[in-house]
Amino acid sequence: MATISSAGIGSGLDINSLVSQLVAAERANPDKRNVSEDARLTTEFSALATLKGALSGFQSALAGLKTSSGFDPRTAKVGDESYFTASASSTAAAGHYDVEVKQLATAARIGSAVFTGGPDSLVGTGTLTIDVGDKSFDVELTADNNTLADVRDAINSATGNTTVRATLIRDTTGTGSYLVLSGTATGDDNAITVSATNSDAGLDQLVQDLQTADPARDVTAQDAIVFVSGYEIHSASNNVSGAIDGVTLNLKKAEVGKLVALDVSRDDAAIQTKAQAFVNSYNTLAQQIATLSRYDATTKTAGPLLGDAMLRGLDTQLRRTLSSVVPGTSGTYTTLASIGISATVNGTLQLDATRLSNALAADPTAVSKVFASESGVAVRLSAFVEQKLSSTGELAARNNGIAAQRKDLQKRADALDARMQVLQERYMKQFTAMDTMLSQLQSTSSYLTQQLSGLQNLNK
Repeated sequence: MATISSAGIGSGLDINSLVSQLVAAERANPDKRNVSEDARLTTEFSALATLKGALSGFQSALAGLKTSSGFDPRTAKVGDESYFTASASSTAAAGHYDVEVKQLATAARIGSAVFTGGPDSLVGTGTLTIDVGDKSFDVELTADNNTLADVRDAINSATGNTTVRATLIRDTTGTGSYLVLSGTATGDDNAITVSATNSDAGLDQLVQDLQTADPARDVTAQDAIVFVSGYEIHSASNNVSGAIDGVTLNLKKAEVGKLVALDVSRDDAAIQTKAQAFVNSYNTLAQQIATLSRYDATTKTAGPLLGDAMLRGLDTQLRRTLSSVVPGTSGTYTTLASIGISATVNGTLQLDATRLSNALAADPTAVSKVFASESGVAVRLSAFVEQKLSSTGELAARNNGIAAQRKDLQKRADALDARMQVLQERYMKQFTAMDTMLSQLQSTSSYLTQQLSGLQNLNK
């Protein structure tokens, strides 16, 4: 007689595996939707960050073109830079100058007689007062700190000392030392004077030595003297900024009677550099926009912002501003194209340096207006980009939206986890109960099988 059995059920049932598979199947579709949504948000966030970076670069390039001063750079050329170098601001007037550097500005330097005992030589006690211009400070020397090294250290660490530096220099024997005081500022008004009060003979002797000029080693504080086209100019430092408006001379060497040519002119090369930077940064931005919005029919892949209304609006506004006539301008130069910046067939810009140079030579004011007038290209584009990048602009709003969606996505994921936990617990209860019932049925089946077998034997 056939045996009653339930293969694969009862106490042999793998409930954990069965429940795990059922729960996994239940959460597969929600998980897939969450992963897909997270990937979309990540891609959009990265795309917006790329766009923001390109806009920031473009904004930086516009900074040097949105003011009229950006079109008045000056260059200063020096005939012999071993005598001086020069720099010019936009306020400098173009012109030619003959410059004679008669005298360089120097800082004072005075020294003592030799102390044969070197740094350990005893100097004396009292109050040493050092004056430089209208600044003064005191150094107290006592029996406990009156060596030559102590004097040096006390001067350098004295409260209020910003004008003098003290050093020790060895003599030719290698055992003796000189105390040298060097001023930190140049100019006639910064001579060093030394005096002492409540002093002994040793400190008085030091003061006398320091105040006795030695032309072989001491340096007198003096102003620089420059003749610019015959006019005498004095300066407390070797950076002379008051001789020519907008021009700074950095004096390096003096020679009486030596005339060095200085020519100040408009720096067209600097303007060309700014214009090229503008073109390059726009092209970078245009290429990023194209990449973010393109569709590749061959691979059937789309850019992360394909069809995005914000990106289309941004691109349209940029191109319209770049190609339109600048309001308030007239004559030959009224557009970017008229001064040598034109669009190519692929939507980027190119610079004709020769054409821009000719425009600057013919009418620099008109070129400036194309960029930097109230309605100039750089002015309008800068305001437009600034609004886009502001904390209340579209990019910030989109990023805030992505952050909010990510937060909602996390809430959905947490809710899914909670729901799956409940489902798993329910399945475990149901299958455990079923397993218990099957186990009981299996026991009953075994009992009936034994009984039937016994009846069959009786019949035989």
